[in-house]
Amino acid sequence: MKKTFLFVLLLLTAFQPLKADEGMWLPLLISNRINDMQAKGFRLTAEDVYSVNKASLKDAVVLFGGGCTGEVVSRDGLLFTNHHCGYGQIQQHSSVEHDYLKDGFWAMNRDEELPNPGLTVSFLQRMEEVTDQVLKGYKPSMTEIERDSIVRINSAAITKKIADPDKGIRASVEGLYYANQYFLFVYKIYSDVRLVGAPPSSIGKFGGDTDNWMWPRHTGDFAIFRIYADKNNEPAEYSKDNVPYKPKRFFTISRKGVKEGDFTFVYGCPGSTKEYVTSDEVRYIGEVSDPEKIALRTLRLDIQKKYMSQDQKVRIQYSSKNASVSNAWKKWQGEAKGLARRKTIDSKLAFEHGFRSWAKGNQYDGLLEHLSSLYERRNPYFRASEYYTETVTAIELLTFANRIYSALKADRPIAEVAERFFKDYYQPIDEETFVAMMDAFNKQMSNEFKPAFFTEKLSKYGSLEAWRDDLYGHSLFTDKTKVMNLTKEDMATIEADPAYEMYHAFNQWYKNDLQPVISETTREIYLSNRKYMKAQMEYQPEKAFYPDANLTLRVAYGKVAGYSPSDAVYYSPVSTLKGIIEKDDPNIFDYNIPQALRDIYAEGGHDDQPVCFLATNHTSGGNSGSPVINANGELIGINFDRVWEGTMSDLAFDPDFCRNISLDIRYLLFVVEKIGHAQWLLDEMKFAE
Repeated sequence: MKKTFLFVLLLLTAFQPLKADEGMWLPLLISNRINDMQAKGFRLTAEDVYSVNKASLKDAVVLFGGGCTGEVVSRDGLLFTNHHCGYGQIQQHSSVEHDYLKDGFWAMNRDEELPNPGLTVSFLQRMEEVTDQVLKGYKPSMTEIERDSIVRINSAAITKKIADPDKGIRASVEGLYYANQYFLFVYKIYSDVRLVGAPPSSIGKFGGDTDNWMWPRHTGDFAIFRIYADKNNEPAEYSKDNVPYKPKRFFTISRKGVKEGDFTFVYGCPGSTKEYVTSDEVRYIGEVSDPEKIALRTLRLDIQKKYMSQDQKVRIQYSSKNASVSNAWKKWQGEAKGLARRKTIDSKLAFEHGFRSWAKGNQYDGLLEHLSSLYERRNPYFRASEYYTETVTAIELLTFANRIYSALKADRPIAEVAERFFKDYYQPIDEETFVAMMDAFNKQMSNEFKPAFFTEKLSKYGSLEAWRDDLYGHSLFTDKTKVMNLTKEDMATIEADPAYEMYHAFNQWYKNDLQPVISETTREIYLSNRKYMKAQMEYQPEKAFYPDANLTLRVAYGKVAGYSPSDAVYYSPVSTLKGIIEKDDPNIFDYNIPQALRDIYAEGGHDDQPVCFLATNHTSGGNSGSPVINANGELIGINFDRVWEGTMSDLAFDPDFCRNISLDIRYLLFVVEKIGHAQWLLDEMKFAE
């Protein structure tokens, strides 16, 4: 009786219309949502949000690098993003003598701004639906291979007419709703982006791994850059002759602050979501993939932290690596728990029960069963590939050997690759990681999923420790001088090196034994999901479907709101400087704030200085650095995280728990003025009346 009631309840829940705060909406189609946005307090028009005819808010938002967002905040190309988005650049400029990670960096004039080779920002010029053009010539009687061929040819023809690398113009055609629709995205890319300011890591990463994904949060997660262009305001490679970029639009900053219930929207580039997959995918992620990857990364993090705590040089070397490993590690923990708490698998099963009844006798009959069989075939191979990625490719010496080999084979210089590797490499960490990762691989993989190379080597050496000693004792890739002297004539020597030999053997096993099955089944799953996506839209014609994230520009709107993570606990949505002082601990690296911040607080009057706030915007990876905007279109914060309890929002949005965490813009201004003493930066910003 109880089980029947629960099933009916879940079924009814699955049929509920989309929650207003859920969704990552295409700017081009924002007019479909603007009435709802305005009803919730938004005071601008759809044309203000996205326009190709006039400057709009989209022209102040960029894709920062390859996976974050940024926003332009002055008429001279000043750019805000997250500290963790600019972390790699800050680290590259850091040394023991100039530790910008520890001490922060503040240019006091434009001549002191630091160039960052390889860093780009991309402005979306326009987007448009091109489904008819992409599918021109396609007939339903064609095979999927024939369809894909037409899609590739037509997409290439569309982008070829538009793309102009010499002028920084890039075009791409993206399939949305599992390629049921196609959209063209045209970008202008600027490659002279300079570091202007960054707070000390004790502010920019305050709380470290302990506070990551958590609330209350007190992290000043921001960095400041500037975009440069040629004298015609066009993209150009770095040159001393370049001048600050003049944007079509930049954000006005509001110092009024936020309170619970205030309208917010996030304009950014969310990375990847899977909102419409079946229960099979959710079960694999929540019950297999996440728990196993968490366990493997815990081993790596423990090893890194042990050595980082003992030596300042090692701490600098591994700060970025450790943060990279830790970020997904903690996210997966919250995701797995959130999926279980929300009973997402049960909800999916209930939805699928209703779908099957609806599909009986029509073209979608048996579709779910087919998808389930594909997952059953794929999952063992996919699990082995994830173990390969999380163990073998986590061993730095092996991947370095392959990078050098690949560079020499392609006649590319290796000096920069080697310099970068040895600058941030500490062999004892790698040796201990080797033993830990290979031990986990040996214990968790069945014999069917162990390459012959692995079993033969382990049998030969008798232990992983003996294998490690021989590997690191005889590989030339532990010696910088030997690596620097390598030429293309040494390819045979490299191929015989134990580090390259191991990497190559595992990589060939992956390519020959795992990848063919994974590629085939993944492709079939994607094609079946395209059909399933179309079917869901027909099954629920009243529902407003938003496309899964794919690092293209989106709008998400909601409100400032706290939440209740557990019984008798409520988190208010704004944190303050008082909370930083309460957490301050000179004996713990992640909580050891700058003395200057302690001194400022001791002066009095700063208890209520806002630091971060929560809102209900639907965000994902890639939204890091996104502008958070108020009802007037003014900048009030910078998005940088989600709460731990809501990280399952990539698969299922829960309005009770899903909250994005943003830096309050007033804390950024406070740090720039009080810690950075960079008033000249504030002087070029525009503030709301």
